[in-house]
Amino acid sequence: MAIKKDRKKGKRGRRQKPEFDQQLLDLARVTRVVKGGRRFRFRATMVIGNRKGKVGVGVSKGADVSIAIQKAVADAKKNMIDVNLDGKTIAHDVRQKLASARVLLRPAKEGRGIIAGGAVRTVVELAGIKDVVSKSYGTSNKLNVARATVEALKSLKKTQNNIKEKDVQNKKDKKRKIDKVQEDDLTKIEGIGPKIANLFIKNGIKTFMDLADAKKSVLIKILEDNRLASHDPGSWSKQAAMARDGKWEKLEKWQNELKGGK
Repeated sequence: MAIKKDRKKGKRGRRQKPEFDQQLLDLARVTRVVKGGRRFRFRATMVIGNRKGKVGVGVSKGADVSIAIQKAVADAKKNMIDVNLDGKTIAHDVRQKLASARVLLRPAKEGRGIIAGGAVRTVVELAGIKDVVSKSYGTSNKLNVARATVEALKSLKKTQNNIKEKDVQNKKDKKRKIDKVQEDDLTKIEGIGPKIANLFIKNGIKTFMDLADAKKSVLIKILEDNRLASHDPGSWSKQAAMARDGKWEKLEKWQNELKGGK
């Protein structure tokens, strides 16, 4: 008999740890009126998560409490999301509205803890967030607040992806601008030949943008210092501004007028 008891104890000690932590958020008794009377059932709202970036909210009904909880857990597993964590907090502020529930989540410094209550606290704890500040507005319905919090955490991931894509796009645009700047040829400006262009480059005026922003007095001084005072730089900045903005037709028309004036 003693051997059998030891075996039973050994079997009990081998119980595996569940994949997700579970927490009952709300339990309510619901009534349905049918012919012949009323039928009572239970509605359970469950939050599950692995405290490592996965969390889900589920709701279901059952004839008794245990059945309702089992079905709610199964529903939560179907609605699991991955949260983009930034260490022990979130990457940035996020706001979310769902039905009449509004939730605000903000990152917090390490050691601040979870400044939240009710359904929001339950969701962020099971998601694995250790430091966060939150505020819930509108309804106090636990299910709506929990779902709004989950949507906020879900949108956090999308926002991060958009930021990364935007950074990549900005780098591409910047590279295009640099390539465009490197192709600038100052000799396209009427009155500037290769000699003057080289002088300007030596003095830091390498692009149409530099020439457009340069003061007339600076250009005159460069020309005078190199015995080229006979050249008039009066229209060079305006021509450079047109070239910088890609208004080549307007620039060509302007240059034709200058040639005609001469």
